[in-house]
Amino acid sequence: MVAVASVVVAVGAVTGTMSAAGREAGPDRARPVATASAGPEPPSAAPSSPAVPSPSSSPSGARPPSAGASPGPGPSVSRTTGPRRPAPVPTGLYLHPESRVLDWVRANPDDPRNAVIASRIAGRPAAVWFTDRDPDTLTPRVRAVTAGGAAQGRVPVLVPYAIPGRDCGGHSRGGTPDLDAYDAWIDRFAAGLGDGEVIVILEPDSIAQSGCLSAGERADRFASLARAGRVLKEADPRARVYFDAGHSGWNAPAQQADWLRQAGAASAASSDGVFSNVSNFHATDDEIGYVRAVLDVLGGPPGLGAVIDTSRNGAGAPADGAWCDPAGRKLGRPPTLRTGEARIDGYLWVKLPGESDGCAGAPGTFTPSYAYDLAR
Repeated sequence: MVAVASVVVAVGAVTGTMSAAGREAGPDRARPVATASAGPEPPSAAPSSPAVPSPSSSPSGARPPSAGASPGPGPSVSRTTGPRRPAPVPTGLYLHPESRVLDWVRANPDDPRNAVIASRIAGRPAAVWFTDRDPDTLTPRVRAVTAGGAAQGRVPVLVPYAIPGRDCGGHSRGGTPDLDAYDAWIDRFAAGLGDGEVIVILEPDSIAQSGCLSAGERADRFASLARAGRVLKEADPRARVYFDAGHSGWNAPAQQADWLRQAGAASAASSDGVFSNVSNFHATDDEIGYVRAVLDVLGGPPGLGAVIDTSRNGAGAPADGAWCDPAGRKLGRPPTLRTGEARIDGYLWVKLPGESDGCAGAPGTFTPSYAYDLAR
């Protein structure tokens, strides 16, 4: 694995934030993943994919590690053209009612850490990760989350994380068997979006970490990502799709923008902009400067913006580049779509605070001691 990304430690599958996407310790929950802070050359941390526990039986459904993807009906891939729609101002972000942290809060009402964890972590909206490779159950699981958000008039944040060759074979290895299977998987994912406001964080690390691929493999991956963006936005014209910009301690803005452009991130038909710092610790101000620099080089429609993962960056990145549940980290800015910053569309909790990178607890599991240290 390229030790430079924002490590999302996962074993076999991914964890999503709140639950809906196959918690690989529970088939119906997706949870956030652990990331590490990394440095440019040489890299100091691994990619930012989620940590995934073994399958269980939760309502959102996770895939067995060996499940393969099969093609299925989905939106067409014809290109959509036309004027760029202005980003709407939604009423707020959706808090999904299932997550590992909520499971812990409900099961441990008398724990002295309960009140802090419940109010400062469990009560905040976070992303839902989808890592299940089986396309047959994917659409209803996505629909359950998007319908929940629509019913409340709030915006869910979804993370599709199934690109083949994920994490360059590192801790978060996995994904669909090949890009044809991935395209079919994305079709099924898109079929569950509905027609409401939704934010899609498309494949963390898939672009920033693509240096591990050959030129041909990279071109093929980027073509699939561009297609994915088009499919998602055609399925739900109100979906906002953001592409992987890594983070401020990784690739230079010009390099990252070049790859993003090749992956379709500068096209209004595929993209609403970029995301950064997923599962990482870099300070918000550093990320704001970085994503603006990336967007400046990227070009594209003037409406392209960025979202930043602020779930664990309240104390910035560790000076030594540690990424695995480093001590002294704090919760960052609360999730919001009203940042007051030009070109910054939102601060999101893509990684669910308290889910371990693999040091404070098993990868992808909720670790109350770590969560409490982040929150107090």
